[in-house]
Amino acid sequence: MSDSDGNGSGGVRALDAALGLLQAMAALPGPASLSDIARAANVPPSRAHRYLASFLAAGLAEQAGRSGKYDLGPGASALGLAAIARHDFVNRAAESLAALCDQTAMTGLIAVWGTAGATVVRWQRTRMPVITSMGLGTTMPLLNSATGRAFLAWSAPAPILSVLDSELRRAAETPGLIPDLDATPAGVAKMKEQVRAQGFAAVEGRFIPGLVAIAAPVLDWQEEAQAVVTLVGTDTGAILPGSDAVTALQTFCRQQSLRTPGRR
Repeated sequence: MSDSDGNGSGGVRALDAALGLLQAMAALPGPASLSDIARAANVPPSRAHRYLASFLAAGLAEQAGRSGKYDLGPGASALGLAAIARHDFVNRAAESLAALCDQTAMTGLIAVWGTAGATVVRWQRTRMPVITSMGLGTTMPLLNSATGRAFLAWSAPAPILSVLDSELRRAAETPGLIPDLDATPAGVAKMKEQVRAQGFAAVEGRFIPGLVAIAAPVLDWQEEAQAVVTLVGTDTGAILPGSDAVTALQTFCRQQSLRTPGRR
């Protein structure tokens, strides 16, 4: 193999192109023709055909009999499942949490959904920590915490239903408990839509006096929250859409996710 086969960064140009075609196939909604795949990958059909022949031989692609369309094969599924099985959402995010907290000057936490609800499993303080009783093992409420609202917006409904019903009953018994939310199923549905649309959840100082929080999900391959990363601080400007803290949090969670928030 000559140096001309390289791509200038230590890789192989032909392999880069083949992998690009495989990624283009993954991005298509289903089986596709040779011309559609070539167009999506921005390569000539003749070259796409050669790559597809190799993919077929390796089991990375398969071809329907009558239509002749190509789709990802069992080999691609095996690779994807292996990658998923090895993806440790919490520990991977925890490794970089300190850097996120330093960048934003906010206290950070990571929560997962446990038997009791949204449970804090990692806690990272900044050089100027906020004063709060929260810590490892704390269970965050669904309706009046940024963490809980992120789980509401990006979790499958079934696991959280019993906790949600309990909190809605408590809110109905205590009017004004959640001042920024219509604590009804319709109000919760509207809040979930708003959170998903902006890509993060936020609460301000009415819930924990003097503190504000923003939260975003770490998503799995089904675009459901495997974990939620939350930043807590005192600056009310930090929770506004487009703030430096919100941008940093959303970038962090995209990097930790298998899918990108908001792609649905």
